[in-house]
Amino acid sequence: MRTARDTTIPAISTTKVLYWAATGVAASGLGAIGILDVVQAPPIIEGLAHLGYPPYFATILGTWKLLGTAAILAPGFPRVKEWAYAGMFFTLTGAAISHAVSGDPLGEIIVPLVLLASVLASWRLRPARSAEVHAGVQPWQVA
Repeated sequence: MRTARDTTIPAISTTKVLYWAATGVAASGLGAIGILDVVQAPPIIEGLAHLGYPPYFATILGTWKLLGTAAILAPGFPRVKEWAYAGMFFTLTGAAISHAVSGDPLGEIIVPLVLLASVLASWRLRPARSAEVHAGVQPWQVA
């Protein structure tokens, strides 16, 4: 029982710190890009045109990025989070592949893959998944 004089700080697990760091990077990166997509910022529209995509694609992608960002930050909703992580995976691998096929420099290909690494780390370290793994439950067994 804690008393008024007890000034100890509860321990925070390394996994939790790494989860929130990865989630923060993923959410801030995808959230910022999502906003630029939705407002159809000129550099976004130029980049999409270079890759062969129509301008309205920015609104679609931006909306999904913002919804996915909200999903991974919101407490609960494990099934929605799974879909959000999957969507982020497809979006970021699609971006890397689009840049590679278009002949863009290596830096343009690596940027979405670095963001993908933070998404994958967030997915792997998320608290609900940790509890499932420790209980011996596989992701495909979760209802």
